[in-house]
Amino acid sequence: MVVRKKFLIWTLIIYLTYTLGVLLYLFVLHDPGVPQAAEGSAADPAQFLGTREAEEIREYATLRHLLYLLTLPVEWLIYTGVLVFGLAYTLKKAAFSKLPLYVFFLSGLVWVLTLPVSYAGRRLSLSYDVSVEPFSKWLQDHIISFSLDTLLMITAALVLYRLIRMSAQRWWLYAWLLLVPFLAFFMYIQPVLIDPLYNEFDRLSDSQLEERILSLAGGSGVPADRVYVVDKSEETNALNAYVNGIGDNLRIVLWDTTLRSLEEEEVLFIMAHEIGHYVKNHLLKSLFGALAGSFIGLYLLYRLLPVLLHRFGSSFRIKGTGDIASLPLILLLVSLLSFLAQPVEMAVSRQAERAADEYALEQTGDPDAAVGAFQEMIRHGKSDVHPPALIKYLRYGHPTMLERIRKAEE
Repeated sequence: MVVRKKFLIWTLIIYLTYTLGVLLYLFVLHDPGVPQAAEGSAADPAQFLGTREAEEIREYATLRHLLYLLTLPVEWLIYTGVLVFGLAYTLKKAAFSKLPLYVFFLSGLVWVLTLPVSYAGRRLSLSYDVSVEPFSKWLQDHIISFSLDTLLMITAALVLYRLIRMSAQRWWLYAWLLLVPFLAFFMYIQPVLIDPLYNEFDRLSDSQLEERILSLAGGSGVPADRVYVVDKSEETNALNAYVNGIGDNLRIVLWDTTLRSLEEEEVLFIMAHEIGHYVKNHLLKSLFGALAGSFIGLYLLYRLLPVLLHRFGSSFRIKGTGDIASLPLILLLVSLLSFLAQPVEMAVSRQAERAADEYALEQTGDPDAAVGAFQEMIRHGKSDVHPPALIKYLRYGHPTMLERIRKAEE
């Protein structure tokens, strides 16, 4: 009882201190404007947005950054609370020590407790006209994600605890070896089995534009015979496009919002950027990067888990590594390790996106189309042109819009 009381008190003190630090960083230390050197350039919102529109983008970006930073520790607090308050053992008893049921209970608890965070993000996007998604569609997508995530977690947990009990010294290595074909298989099936669960995909109806995109793709060695359009306009006003999948499941996909909002040359630049990812093997490199990261992460998990269980196992009522009640601790460590790796992952991603931009500029020879596309992406997605450095390093898988526009201008 004393330990739980101390946990609550210290959690409150640390979180309030953290909140004050976040507020100080975003509202006092960070200048939301563009650097002086960029004033008057195509990257300056004052050059292509109205005064009120630019103010709305700054407001939305700041509130979005604030929501992200304030809710960042929520998942860690949930898993820690589950351990400290003995819920790991309680859920195990409620599940009759059946691992699939235990995973379902734990996933359900986390999903319910984090749902308000997701809803707050939805309300913020709705209030600034970035999101237009009805509540029913939003909830449906969350239920689909919960179902898929829980199914995957049940499968992973069954395999993981089986390996732990079979080989206490090498389970992390065997788990990683099984992860290799799984990630490749998931990347292969995602475009045709996973993505259609959320949205409808149709062939691009503008045959002339499709021919130009396929000509661009074919000249770059992309094995595609059609261009797909996905109905994202029922969810958002933001713009995007992508190329995903591997082998004969590779797809070139345009958001319908992009198709409606950009000029044809701007669409071609966006598609050339996405094709650049394929040409430069970024899809495969991301797969290898994920495998390298998971190798390090699983090894660290293997090292840290026994140490923490030796120190706290009895108070958490966890018998050992092979006890299914250790799952919240495993998920907590995975979440923390993923967060620590996030700046590296984002830096690698930004480099890949920078290379794709350069490829698109080389292929189209049209920097004006690039600038126009980026400006419309800022307008429709309320994108922060010059985000705080901390946000950039933690969240931005692309260079900032300021950097991308300035590069195109050069």
